[in-house]
Amino acid sequence: MLSTITEYLEELKESFVPTVAKAEDDVEDAGEEEDDDDEDEDEDEEEEEAQDQLDALRQEALETEEGKGLNHHYHECVERVTKQQEDPNYENLEYKEDCVEEFFHLQHHVDSYAAPRLFSQLK
Repeated sequence: MLSTITEYLEELKESFVPTVAKAEDDVEDAGEEEDDDDEDEDEDEEEEEAQDQLDALRQEALETEEGKGLNHHYHECVERVTKQQEDPNYENLEYKEDCVEEFFHLQHHVDSYAAPRLFSQLK
């Protein structure tokens, strides 16, 4: 009776566990696979060459006069906050500055600069 239960459990296990095919060491198959890998590499190179136009537009927005000013204010704030966090009494401070407002002003400028120009550049 124990052997029948064991056989039943083995059959049950085989029905649930996916079958895995093993690759055979065949020289011809390996050569064909290398050709496929070369094609995949060519596709990867093409994808790497294509850059996101939005990133370029965001960088342009940061280089405008308004963008430079907003970026400068944001980085000044980050420096102040970082310096403040180095203070040993930082945890006991009543007010802890953050740079959320400066960040949102900068992001709003970048997005409002990039959005109208983006769709004309997409293919």
